[in-house]
Amino acid sequence: MNGETDLEILLREINPELNDGEYVFCTLGAKDNPINLEPLGWFREREGMTVILSKAQADRLDLPYSSICAWITLNIHSSLEAVGLTAAVSQALTRAGISCNIVAAYYHDHLFVPVRDANRALEILKNIHHLKDGT
Repeated sequence: MNGETDLEILLREINPELNDGEYVFCTLGAKDNPINLEPLGWFREREGMTVILSKAQADRLDLPYSSICAWITLNIHSSLEAVGLTAAVSQALTRAGISCNIVAAYYHDHLFVPVRDANRALEILKNIHHLKDGT
């Protein structure tokens, strides 16, 4: 099942949703392998493995992190080959001074923004299709 590629449709039907909880990005060394680790997502880099965890889980495992994020899901099935969605979202949030880490998964894009900016980011995303040129 292929996702949507038309940027106009993506922005019009973006349907952002704020997920419950607080999330953090942590890094694990090559030899680190905590028992009971249940990451929301992970990515292996040369320097180690980055994991996205609930703040509660990171605290329980005593893993360090530098910022606490809210998680927003864009509930439109965007294609991995769609052009411009990440740029449009990034530009809209940049204009508002909101930091954002975007994770593209198969069905949806997921945004991690500072907890203090979560509601403002959600409102910007709900109205992104009204912004000039969709960005």
